[in-house]
Amino acid sequence: MKNNTALIIAFKDFRDEEYFETKEVLESRGLKTKTFSNEKGVALGRFGGEVEVDNLIDDLNVDEFDAVVFIGGSGATRFLDNDISYRIAREALEKGKVLAGICIAPMILAKANALKGKKCTVWSSDLDKSAIRTLKEKGGIYEDKSVVVDENVITADNYEAARAFGQSIADVLTKKES
Repeated sequence: MKNNTALIIAFKDFRDEEYFETKEVLESRGLKTKTFSNEKGVALGRFGGEVEVDNLIDDLNVDEFDAVVFIGGSGATRFLDNDISYRIAREALEKGKVLAGICIAPMILAKANALKGKKCTVWSSDLDKSAIRTLKEKGGIYEDKSVVVDENVITADNYEAARAFGQSIADVLTKKES
């Protein structure tokens, strides 16, 4: 299957812009997307965005996708920071798929040991640098940038980078195809 992207969101409190803007950019570039979450039904974004979810993350088959994208928001650390996500991230990396995470989601990738030796970024604030520490502890090479692309691994630091994040994913997928 060409250019299929799995978008993974928390069932509650995913970051609306990170999901909707990334998805919009990918689809505007002709890529197909499929959304997965930790529950089925209507997922709710932090700011009220609604997404009908028919696919459980437990059922995600990495072989069916060219890219696996973890969307951030406070729900990501509560509902997606687990062994299922770690397995998916590792599998995507091992199989040469595009692996991406935005906002706090790169921390999940780091805990899966998928950022070891990779340039990456993650959300942080003046009061909370814990995600940067996690990336570094797990072997990631932190860069203070909005979007970082290191071969097949793409990370972004917050919702403001969602469009550039989507463009970077689409660009890498397009290059892989040619």
